[in-house]
Amino acid sequence: MGMDKKTSRWLDLREKMDVVVLAAALLLVVALLGFALVAKEVDDAGRTQTFDEWAIRALRTPGNPSDPVGPGWLEEMARDMTALGGVLVLTLVTAAVAGYLWLNQQKHATVFVIGATLGALALSLLLKGVFDRPRPELVPHLSKIATTSFPSGHSMLSAAVYLTLGAMLARIAEKKRLKLYFVGIALLLTFLVGISRVYMGVHYPTDVLAGWLAGLGWAILCWLVAGRMQ
Repeated sequence: MGMDKKTSRWLDLREKMDVVVLAAALLLVVALLGFALVAKEVDDAGRTQTFDEWAIRALRTPGNPSDPVGPGWLEEMARDMTALGGVLVLTLVTAAVAGYLWLNQQKHATVFVIGATLGALALSLLLKGVFDRPRPELVPHLSKIATTSFPSGHSMLSAAVYLTLGAMLARIAEKKRLKLYFVGIALLLTFLVGISRVYMGVHYPTDVLAGWLAGLGWAILCWLVAGRMQ
């Protein structure tokens, strides 16, 4: 006896989800290996130092390291963009999403979102303590700093939080273009935050790259755990 249409659709959906989960697992492995490679290159007698220093100096006016390249409004925009990856803004975003989930009686999802954010923050601080890379001192900083340099906390936290939330919204969205929209916005915000950290002179490019990879890995791990729980 053949399967009915409902069972057939369910099996097709299950097969597609298995492929997505496998792709996510492979991407997680790539992110972890990428982070390990960047960390090794940075830690191995500073093999990336020449490029890191060149990139920071290239974003300042020749002969005047205190003046970023570009018009004054670009500097203001960079400050605004870097704030999107700050603890305060990410806390507000997480609190807003958690509040919505709580009011929508999705208590497990609320706890998960808060736990994912706090976990990303803890992991960021742990990695900074392990590598203990000094901040770049090539140009005056355009933003106040309080921790070490590797990996970039703003880049990692923005990747972890925005990509996790983007993936959650994409999971519940029915239309493909909405799924792509949510993930695309999350990627754009993460990219802008990371670039702004180099522009502000407070991070090397490799700090940002490592932060992106670590945050991506954390977001994928959270997505897989959320799917398993669901």
